[in-house]
Amino acid sequence: MPAYSFEALDAEGRARKGVLEADTARAARGLLRAQALIPLTVQPVGGEAAANAGSSTRRGLFKRRLFSATELAVWTRQLAGLVSAGLPLERALTALTEESEREDQRQLVAALRAEVNGGATFARALSQHPREFSAIYTAVIGAGEQSGNLGLVLERLADDLEERQALQQKLIGATLYPAIVTLIAIVIVIFLVSYVVPQVANVFAGTKRELPMLTVIMLNISALVRNHGLLILGGLVAVGLGLRTLLAGEAFRQKFDAAWLRLPLVGRLARGYNAARFASTLAMLAAAGVPILRALQAAAETLSNRAMRADALDALVLVREGAPLASALAQKKRFPGLVAMFARLGEQTGELPSMLQRAARQLGAEVQRRAIHLATILEPLLIVAMGGIVMMIVLAVLLPIIQLNQFVK
Repeated sequence: MPAYSFEALDAEGRARKGVLEADTARAARGLLRAQALIPLTVQPVGGEAAANAGSSTRRGLFKRRLFSATELAVWTRQLAGLVSAGLPLERALTALTEESEREDQRQLVAALRAEVNGGATFARALSQHPREFSAIYTAVIGAGEQSGNLGLVLERLADDLEERQALQQKLIGATLYPAIVTLIAIVIVIFLVSYVVPQVANVFAGTKRELPMLTVIMLNISALVRNHGLLILGGLVAVGLGLRTLLAGEAFRQKFDAAWLRLPLVGRLARGYNAARFASTLAMLAAAGVPILRALQAAAETLSNRAMRADALDALVLVREGAPLASALAQKKRFPGLVAMFARLGEQTGELPSMLQRAARQLGAEVQRRAIHLATILEPLLIVAMGGIVMMIVLAVLLPIIQLNQFVK
């Protein structure tokens, strides 16, 4: 039965909004009048209207997704619990509609329920909202529906979303402090160079004595920042925009990502993170019953590093030609050997999904350890670098004072 969003007035003239199910818009208005409400607007939630609403949401510059990563994981976990308890999907979606705290989320879930009530599969209903539900999310749900184990698949999907979110939060937490220290250091240095140094230098302008070399250099830097600061900032922005334009090209982006992987510390970090995400997605799709070629294609699309994505697609070609997954991945040196090793064990024991999941967990733990180690190294280095720069600025200010004092003596 289709769902309709409505705006109406009650007997006291107060505005009411909500979603109800009816065969037609006319029937929806009749239901509202039966509840002593005066309908103002009644619009379909599902189908084309939902698609148009979704596109208008996407066009909004400051509109965000209806489900954040954390909210999507929680919603999936709730749906998995209801379905695993034996509740029909339609009733589970009805319960989640009633539990939604935000109106936009309530309308989205009501649209999904309307599609399911109209005879569409849950995966097809999700595919109508690609902004909220990725292609991988939809593929896993579709595999769960085909296998008849939707509840189990939803549980695994919720586990994967929660593990991925936890890994991202730990990485952000590890890099947050160095980023804050760097930003504060830049602001302090710009303030000292553009304001403090010129004020002190003006005191010695009338002495007609030669200033120390360090002071002269700092004054030149100060004049450059004050006179051409906006031009320098514009140049940096232009360079950033130009780099972004170049990165939009597939060939340049692949070379850039390949070079990024060769960096000493962050390269290994990016390599491990992408490999963990690839193994986790492949394990989840394989466990859901998705064919291995389709699972490899979907897992490759999750890789943010284009060089590793190209390697994963090359491995897909090898598997399509008959090569085992382990040997195909072993030929791609950008992937850690741990992935190929666990894939070989999984193929030998017939437990490929569980072995790949184990590889993903080990890689995720290694990424966390390396991120914390990198942050531990960066923190004192940033403090020492900031202290050194401030010391140079202070010396540039103090050296003329010391020179003047010696002259007076």
